[in-house]
Amino acid sequence: MDGMVRFDHELLAVETEHDVHVMLELAVPEAPTDHARPPLRIGLALDRSGSMAGTKLETVKRCAHYLVERLDAEDAIALVSFDSDVQLVASLASPDATALGPRIAAIGPGGMTNLSGGWLKAIEEVRRRSDGVRRVLVLTDGLANQGVTAAGQLTSVARTTAQHGISTTTIGVGDNFAEELLTGIADAGGGRGWFAESAEDIPAIFSEEFDDLVSVVAQNVSVELRPAREMQLLAVLNDYPSVAVEGGVQVQLGDAFSGQRLRLVLRLHIPNLVSLGVQQIAELVLRYVTVGEEVVSHQTSFPLLVNAVSAEEAAQAAPDPEVTDEVVVLAAARATDRARQLADDGRHEAAAHLLRETVQQLREVAPRSGASEDLLRQAELLENTSDELDTATYSAAMRKRLHYRSHELKRHRRRHDER
Repeated sequence: MDGMVRFDHELLAVETEHDVHVMLELAVPEAPTDHARPPLRIGLALDRSGSMAGTKLETVKRCAHYLVERLDAEDAIALVSFDSDVQLVASLASPDATALGPRIAAIGPGGMTNLSGGWLKAIEEVRRRSDGVRRVLVLTDGLANQGVTAAGQLTSVARTTAQHGISTTTIGVGDNFAEELLTGIADAGGGRGWFAESAEDIPAIFSEEFDDLVSVVAQNVSVELRPAREMQLLAVLNDYPSVAVEGGVQVQLGDAFSGQRLRLVLRLHIPNLVSLGVQQIAELVLRYVTVGEEVVSHQTSFPLLVNAVSAEEAAQAAPDPEVTDEVVVLAAARATDRARQLADDGRHEAAAHLLRETVQQLREVAPRSGASEDLLRQAELLENTSDELDTATYSAAMRKRLHYRSHELKRHRRRHDER
């Protein structure tokens, strides 16, 4: 995996403190086409609580059957359903649509939502295999009100499970689930967080999730920041999960897909640079595990170098436009979060105004971005939401839209050919 480090300002005035942004861009290699993809080990945990009854549950069951049919003989899938109780519908095994079809069809609605129980049972099943791409998909439309319900405990489980090679993707359906909890689990678990506003959205999510799974080339991607002097990490602008480690901070990026470009942006505080010239202020250490024909751990280091120059020379240097544009996109994500908070407080007009400003920022940046189509799509969606907020019709569904749009902006993905 190739990487490039860029600063918004690489020439810094000597004898001055600085706050700078540094961006690490990672180019994920294309999956090889001369041999079979790694096998998939999937644990599917489906909410069958009473609120899923009807169209939602029937759609989910069709999607589960669709997923089974798309898997190869070398793959394996386990099916778990949960309400107040947890039921192992099918243990981890090669996909057999003929055998699994009646079992999926027999899943019926029940009572409460023991999300943790269903999720942990699916993890237990996927642990039966130690090879291939291992992932658990959790789909729910309600609050976790049985079993383990504390967000901290659940995200801790997701993080630990991901460190052992099993990632978690979450799919929230409707407007009654806890969006912060589900995206928190997905982030800590190295998977993706999805929002299905209605049952009609579920099939497309299953399709894209499957496409992601068959293109995974690296898992447990992490970047460790190791300061070389009295430098401070002020923020991880992408809002990826981070944890303190000996000698620095580790940021966890999750899975990487064929042909993807990942960007990580950090805001750093650099103390006085007392001498002129190039100086190393820190080191970034990239770690990941490839999942091709062999499972191999990789580690690469990138020095963070700045050049201390005179104040006059530093003032004349232009900032790096790609870094500054990425900072604007991530600022738009944070502004979307603030708009949601304003709307939560009943300040709909202020929230709508902030969203319109965010839309303008995204449209200005989009033509220069490698993800221009996605940014313009996000801008249009936010603009529509700002128009709805003007009427003060703020709802749980609208709140979820804002949350997931901010989440997508913080992690918008590029392909190699998107420049």
